[in-house]
Amino acid sequence: MSQSKTILITGASSGIGKATAKKLVENGFQVALTARSEDKLKELVDELGDQSAIAIPADATQLSELDKAFKKTIERFGKLDAVFANAGMGVNTPGVENGKPEEWDTMIKVNINALTYTAKLALPELKKTKGHFIITSSIAGKRILKGSIYGATKWFAYGFGQNLAEEMSEWEGRCTTICPGMVNTPFFDEAKPDKLEPSDVADAVLYALNAEKRCDVREVCLMPTF
Repeated sequence: MSQSKTILITGASSGIGKATAKKLVENGFQVALTARSEDKLKELVDELGDQSAIAIPADATQLSELDKAFKKTIERFGKLDAVFANAGMGVNTPGVENGKPEEWDTMIKVNINALTYTAKLALPELKKTKGHFIITSSIAGKRILKGSIYGATKWFAYGFGQNLAEEMSEWEGRCTTICPGMVNTPFFDEAKPDKLEPSDVADAVLYALNAEKRCDVREVCLMPTF
């Protein structure tokens, strides 16, 4: 079994997930990368080096596919020290009155169902290593935003993370919820160069993972300075 720490990342093919994978490999981690885009994952593994990374195409909203991803991670690396539940999405049509329920359904599956599925599958393995579960929520999950269904899903992610931290503390595990403000990712149709970069969130993930055992970092909020 490798002495390097192993982390599984959902939503790893671009944006925050991709930046975090790069940051963690640079700092000695082994990474299991999951997302729906097999081509993008393979490109990232080629960039990172196949000794440190493995691509496992999976739809995080499908429990059976996620289960296979966890099993492949253990088969490859022998253990799991951390999980970064990063998969998420928004909607094209904001608000409730004018919103599109079909968009809400898809977003809820990704932002809520995939998060809870990831946690359920992660905990048995993380118990073995007294490991760490990290969630991408949002500052939108801590503020009132007029008619925002997206914001409501991030309120769920934030609350779920706080509750999960209590559950994991019973066996010395840790859970950190990352709440960034606007991040310049493919999430948006237009670039947001004056906002946070994915690497800023990656830095927050590394900070939480590297915290001393006596320090349970349950929440990290990041806001652009401009």
